[in-house]
Amino acid sequence: MRKFILMLLVTIIALPPFSADAQKKNSKTTKNANDALKEQAKTDIQAKYNEYKDIALQIWNYAEVGYKEVKSSALLQKTLSDNGFNVQAGVAEIPTAFVATYGSGSPVIGILAEFDALPGLAQEAVPEKKTIEGKNAGHGCGHHLFGTASVAAGIELKKLIEAKKISGTIKVYGCPAEEGGSGKVYMVRAGLFDGVDAVIHWHPGNDNGITMTSALANKSAKFRFYGLSAHAAASPEKGRSALDAVEAMDNMVNMMREHVPQETRIHYVITNGGKAPNVVPDFAEVYYYVRHPKREDVVSIFDRVEKAAEGAAMGTGTKMDFEIIGGTHDLLLNKTLAEVMQKDLENVGGVTYTPEEVEFAKKLQSSFVSKAPPIENAGIIKPLNAEEDAGGGSTDVGDVSYTVPTVGLRTATWVSGTPAHSWQAVACGGTEIGTKGMIVAAKTMTLTAIDLFTTPDIITKAKEEFKKDLGDYKYKALLGDRKPALNYRD
Repeated sequence: MRKFILMLLVTIIALPPFSADAQKKNSKTTKNANDALKEQAKTDIQAKYNEYKDIALQIWNYAEVGYKEVKSSALLQKTLSDNGFNVQAGVAEIPTAFVATYGSGSPVIGILAEFDALPGLAQEAVPEKKTIEGKNAGHGCGHHLFGTASVAAGIELKKLIEAKKISGTIKVYGCPAEEGGSGKVYMVRAGLFDGVDAVIHWHPGNDNGITMTSALANKSAKFRFYGLSAHAAASPEKGRSALDAVEAMDNMVNMMREHVPQETRIHYVITNGGKAPNVVPDFAEVYYYVRHPKREDVVSIFDRVEKAAEGAAMGTGTKMDFEIIGGTHDLLLNKTLAEVMQKDLENVGGVTYTPEEVEFAKKLQSSFVSKAPPIENAGIIKPLNAEEDAGGGSTDVGDVSYTVPTVGLRTATWVSGTPAHSWQAVACGGTEIGTKGMIVAAKTMTLTAIDLFTTPDIITKAKEEFKKDLGDYKYKALLGDRKPALNYRD
């Protein structure tokens, strides 16, 4: 027995110590393996550039508005299905929403894909304003690029899982009606993000950088007034104008602007103001957005807007009801994930234009009302810069970010200085200026997902940050328990 113990001790002593050097060596080996995967992924995605460009431009041509994206959603679903994904369509009671899944086990990484267009922005892919006859909508926010890049990233990750280079589950979420329809809110509410470890997204833009500014929380509704019709000249006293009620409401809300926090944004359009000037309108409708960096302030300000509507109805002798259309949270940022994605974006690099594209860009910039930044900005990667202020827009990605650690980026799909929701953005999106930036996004999201699949510590740290920032807040949809507003664009 003593001899056995002595032999065991000699063996243990002879073993090499598990030193810091050994840990560094293992870490370096993992890094080298990851670098090889990333280089292969970039090459593979670039090799399929023309295929993804064609898909994006098909969706650009479809230009389907929120919850009506039948052909756009079907094309992305088919692309994923043809590449081995299990596609579940019509989720969260939304016909055009889907979840495409491949793989099994942990980690579970989600990628968001959008594909809705904006009404009133039909535009040809030329650098001067030129509407497309017979069309109304256009991709003024680049969601045709958004959805395609996300699908491209998902397919590349599926290939890596299939080849056993990484292990886990990849989910691509087909998210309709981001533009005011709050599609992702219903998907969150339906529990579709339960069990997901991290979510990746991106957005078209006019530069390249990681999203480190929050978004404005938003609550929207259509206010409808019901009056009595009458001849506007012969017997106006017998009528009660629903349009008067809308205008009275608008006047009160406009006066209220002086008495709300200065970060507040309130916008409206009169969607129905009557049919003829000589008929007292018995129906009128106005569509309102209320935004603020803090979700709780959005709720209180919206309540005051509702009171203005009630007062307008009372003062004009009409009746009023309203329908909540959308409601989104601000964006909960995750610096842990952002730092990882920053390195991956720097790895991929920006966009380089051909001489013809530079000429296109110069002509487009001549239509801007303010001085445009240098065209060369498309090739620059902005440094990671955390800012506390909210951005100028709202997104239903905010609701996802309050459910699971989330990270996103923007890439230069538009000529530098191009505003979103403009004919110029639509024009860029119909050219390779748009699709080149799209491929930068696809590559970056893929590289970040590879980091998450191969380095569990990143997810652990991101979840710790998420829990700390979330605090004791329990997620609750700002749009309540209403069903998806499938006809909000009608």
